[in-house]
Amino acid sequence: MSEGADTRQSGSGSGSHPAAEASLTLDAQSAALLDEFGAYLHYERGLSEHTCRGYRSDVEQLAQHAGGLLSLDLSKLREWLAALHGKGLNRATLNRKTASARAFTSWAHTRGHLAEDPSVRLRTAKRSAHLPEVLQKGHVQELTDQLQKQINQTKHSAHENPQAWAVALRDAALVELLYATGIRVSELAGLDLTSVQPRSRLLKVLGKGNKERMVPFGRPAEAALEKWVQLGRPLLSTAASGQALFLGVRGKRIDVRVVRKAVDDSLEQLGTTSARGPHALRHSAATHLLDGGADLRAVQELLGHSSLATTQIYTHVSAERLKQAYVQAHPRA
Repeated sequence: MSEGADTRQSGSGSGSHPAAEASLTLDAQSAALLDEFGAYLHYERGLSEHTCRGYRSDVEQLAQHAGGLLSLDLSKLREWLAALHGKGLNRATLNRKTASARAFTSWAHTRGHLAEDPSVRLRTAKRSAHLPEVLQKGHVQELTDQLQKQINQTKHSAHENPQAWAVALRDAALVELLYATGIRVSELAGLDLTSVQPRSRLLKVLGKGNKERMVPFGRPAEAALEKWVQLGRPLLSTAASGQALFLGVRGKRIDVRVVRKAVDDSLEQLGTTSARGPHALRHSAATHLLDGGADLRAVQELLGHSSLATTQIYTHVSAERLKQAYVQAHPRA
């Protein structure tokens, strides 16, 4: 398996970037303001480095379009969004950039940098209805069987290429854990050895906004984790590994891009589903739980959703799957 350089998301926060790094085209006031906003996002709101970087990038683009951040008004915001729409950006991306602009102008108004908040009258593009791609339960079994086959194949040549065997053990463990718990890929990458409570089969997860939650996992994930920790991890571990649960081939904490590639490659090899990425495993875990009769609020807690409305999309997924099964199977459908 080919992997890029392992890079752990730093906990230093986006606010620590010097103003000069924001953009050479920004005026000094806007660059300083962007740094102050980044510090607020990281230290006061507790957002991850990845999220902070996304907000900063969007606001920097807005500043470049508007000619600065201290002169923002509703017309400039609308012009910026119209220009982005003209470039063919989809609604989800436009809504994300709108959210970034709203977060900045609200903060800037509260701190006295803007006389008023121009985004109050800014509308969000209506998102098209989209049901997430979900794996069939049979697909999940095929996926885990395929990963076990890869482990067996690499084990035979482990004395010649121990790294390949370690990666196979790791990929099987992370896929099992993603499906067993429904955690986000960033949450998985941030796990430490101490995050796992093997006796109770519980996982301590640090989610969005630095909110901690306990998530249970089953025996298949327990077995895969045990093999990875005892047999695979020592083969990749270096002085730079620290307490990281999952490692890249260079021994550092695994990067989310490596996890995405591992899951994508495994799902693509199945050839029986169009689902891709770690989020497909998260969607599938939630949907299968609800299909099995799990309480919606329990699933909300498991996934770390702050709003029940976010979790409710999975009830729509289950209803749609039921409808499809009915149409296919009922003689008078």
